[in-house]
Amino acid sequence: MIGLIVGPKGTGKTKALIGMIGEAVKETKGSVVCIEKGLKLTYDINYSVRLVDIEHYDIEGFPALYGFVAGIMAGNYDITNIFVDATLKIGGKDLNEFAEMVKKLGELMKEHEVKIVFTVSCDKSEIPESISEFIL
Repeated sequence: MIGLIVGPKGTGKTKALIGMIGEAVKETKGSVVCIEKGLKLTYDINYSVRLVDIEHYDIEGFPALYGFVAGIMAGNYDITNIFVDATLKIGGKDLNEFAEMVKKLGELMKEHEVKIVFTVSCDKSEIPESISEFIL
């Protein structure tokens, strides 16, 4: 499953993400990973969540983000949930490239039972129609 938390800056996307992370920790029998730019969520999420600061890995662009997420999944088979905060700050502002990455991850999800949720700072109307079905 892929989910998109979409809205302009300041509309509570990160707060919603933190709530979803908390629920995932309660429900999962596997591992939960949260990818963010900078370590802003350190004190907001459960200590059992693997918090990854993407800035340490020099990831820029959606192809690199796809490879990073796929690599995390390949390295640990018990991951059940991956959360990505500030997606456009990591991958760039090109929503069509973002849509391509989401489609590729969708194909990868067919082989794995991992739920991925992204926060996306834009208006819902800006999301390409090909991935609008993933808006939560």
